[in-house]
Amino acid sequence: MEPFDDENVPLFTVGQVADMLAVKQAFLRRVDQLQVVSPSRSTGGQRRYTRVEIRIIRQVATMADEGMTMPAIRRIIELEQQLAETARERDELVAMVRHLEKMVRDGVTRDRSEEGLDEGSRERPDRR
Repeated sequence: MEPFDDENVPLFTVGQVADMLAVKQAFLRRVDQLQVVSPSRSTGGQRRYTRVEIRIIRQVATMADEGMTMPAIRRIIELEQQLAETARERDELVAMVRHLEKMVRDGVTRDRSEEGLDEGSRERPDRR
């Protein structure tokens, strides 16, 4: 995968992001200071933003324009990220359960076919 294809590669400077989103650089520094988004730093110490972070900043700017405070915005972003992580975990668990169910079904079928027995023809132990 090329670096330009990966949404998580920190490529964009503060100036570039400010121009893209029509926000002030001070706004971006404030977002970083409040840890709403924490961009990577270049070897020279400059902030570098990913496309994912830029999308979050766009959302932050919209909420700020609607009158929300930065601490409230940060909490909303945190909750959205937690919800997304919980949904990912749920999806993984559902996939594992389905896989295990399939293994059980296949295992039961395989055991019966190996024994040459089906549900109705199992021999019963002698009771004396």
